[in-house]
Amino acid sequence: MDALTERATPRWGRVARRLLRWVLIGVPALLALTLLLSDDARYLARAGVEEVRILLARRSIARLVSDPKIPAALRQRLALVLAARAYAADSLKLLAGDTYTTYVEVGRDTLLLVLSASRADRLRAYTWHYPIVGTVPYKGFFNFDQARRAARDLEGEGYDTYLRPAGAFSTLGYFSDPLLSTIMERDTMELVATVIHELAHNTLYLKSQTPFNESFASFVGYRGAEAFFRSRADAPDAKRAAARWRDERTLDVLWAELARRLDSAYTQPLSGPELARVRATLFGWARAQLTGPVGQSLETYDWRWFARAPLNNAVVIAQRLYRMNLNLFEEIYVHSGANLAETIRAIQLRVFTQPGQDPYQALYSRPGLPAD
Repeated sequence: MDALTERATPRWGRVARRLLRWVLIGVPALLALTLLLSDDARYLARAGVEEVRILLARRSIARLVSDPKIPAALRQRLALVLAARAYAADSLKLLAGDTYTTYVEVGRDTLLLVLSASRADRLRAYTWHYPIVGTVPYKGFFNFDQARRAARDLEGEGYDTYLRPAGAFSTLGYFSDPLLSTIMERDTMELVATVIHELAHNTLYLKSQTPFNESFASFVGYRGAEAFFRSRADAPDAKRAAARWRDERTLDVLWAELARRLDSAYTQPLSGPELARVRATLFGWARAQLTGPVGQSLETYDWRWFARAPLNNAVVIAQRLYRMNLNLFEEIYVHSGANLAETIRAIQLRVFTQPGQDPYQALYSRPGLPAD
């Protein structure tokens, strides 16, 4: 039998120090390597840095409004934002939290560029996936060069792309979103509609249901702005908000019809010159509508803008994100006696009590009854 050998007692302090050293050195090194190799990691890091910068630059709107050193025009607009926010919370029962109680001067007129993309032979959105919000058919870039590179990369793979500026975004109440200087140049109606639109996101947001979320917020934003200005006896802005909502519903019908025609055409085995010919015909029809009878019937949009605007599958998808089944929201509003707070409550009730993944299907049902 071999002699027994006594093992030395482990030096646990030494082991712990080595482990801690590897953690302190290895984890940062791994994170740095990930950032160097992963576009997604670099993108999220940049977005996080920009969000921190914005949050650190916040100033109380209430203090700015009472500060005589602040230009009078800015103080008036900030006071309007506070009034709209209070109305949204008190009269419309939207979840305001601390959203838009602070202000940030971002130092440029465009906060970020938003990229949408679609296959050229299908009206099918290219999607990205993020924590909390889920799958979405667009991507926002604080770095404009990075946005253009991403668009070129997708175009190189055969996708239609659409880059557009954005002046605001929402963290859905997870952070105390400040009011950004990029939206302060909008007219008073659009400023108020934007405030209420973003508060609507705080109140109702469904993961991976972007068209529903944005269309619901558009409805609440414009109908809410109309109600707000009527409460202040501001007839011109109230009428303008109502007219903008009519325009949005008109455009919804047009984009839906274009989408239907494109979907029908794309069921055919098209490629090369034939695909290009069909697309040119359908987009030509849409442009003729936008610069002709439909565009010239709009009350708040200049139809001449549509003559220069790009048209492709990605544009159609992006336009429909904010204008999908808007008349359905309007029908519930009418059935609720034109009471917007009650309409919002009814929509929430239908969406949260009906099974299934399609919130629009839930809107066709009555509360407490299964959707047809």
